[in-house]
Amino acid sequence: MSDFLTLSTGQRMPVVGLGTWKSAPGQVKQAVLAALDCGYRHIDCAAAYSNEQEVGGALSLMVGSGKALRREDVFVTSKLWNTKHDPEDVEEACRTSLAHLGLSYLDLYLMHWPMAFQRGKELMPRRDDGSICYSDTHYRDTWAAMESLVDKGLVKAIGLSNFNARQMDDIISTARHAPVVNQVECHPYLSQADLLSHCRSVAVCVTAYSPLGSGDRPWAAPDDRSLLTDPRLAAIAQRYQKTPAQVVLRWHVQRGVVCIPKSVTPSRIQQNLQVLDFSLSEDDMKLLESFNCNQRLIVPAVERDGKRVWRDAEHPHFPFNDPY
Repeated sequence: MSDFLTLSTGQRMPVVGLGTWKSAPGQVKQAVLAALDCGYRHIDCAAAYSNEQEVGGALSLMVGSGKALRREDVFVTSKLWNTKHDPEDVEEACRTSLAHLGLSYLDLYLMHWPMAFQRGKELMPRRDDGSICYSDTHYRDTWAAMESLVDKGLVKAIGLSNFNARQMDDIISTARHAPVVNQVECHPYLSQADLLSHCRSVAVCVTAYSPLGSGDRPWAAPDDRSLLTDPRLAAIAQRYQKTPAQVVLRWHVQRGVVCIPKSVTPSRIQQNLQVLDFSLSEDDMKLLESFNCNQRLIVPAVERDGKRVWRDAEHPHFPFNDPY
């Protein structure tokens, strides 16, 4: 098993990267430094994480002329947020991320969601009743503006995040620059087998966010199942003398899925990279696959009429009303 996947552009994308979602200010700089120091060559960022300047601070210490790493040694991803879908806003949003990260180009730039929110400076533009202000900008129009970022050399490749198969095909049908990646929630409780198969058929690589089940998600309910404490996983980990997290990350890599576990703990950051020195048996791969219960953990929910419902399900481009 190689430590990278080759994208349709020919770029080599390391199969394990450092995720930076939910990494608090004051912690993410040290996390990126620790990751680069122990061998990571893939950092996943997004404007909406509000920590790209701090990530940039770490990159400036380690990457570039006369530093420990050359720019071309590190694969950096960022994402276009929902309030920047208007074609006029796309280039400025990308340039802001580049400025915050201290880079002249991104290896990969993703459309964070297919859903457009109202333009403006607020990440989450809301009405008085707390509901999100949506925009009807179509993701195909946003994509056309992202393609010009490739033409101008601001990004090496573009891709998608949180798109279903139908929406992905919709983009591909009109694209000049095809999407190289679809980054989606994926873990043994949400194995994404159908979407993974579809992505393979159209030469799109899948990146798994929250690959360990995001046990620290702020909205977790007390009775939500927890992947890393699942006794079935513990039994597999014991057989391989590995941590439960390492077994799950190995499962992703062995399926040909790139994963971006988030951690700010140096020892865990290092452990998460140590998944290329063992293989899971076919039986254990199937056993992990059998954990699947199509449980999405990373869909913002709200209370309506005493029930928890998906917040953006009314948006015309909400991706999760389709089966995959």
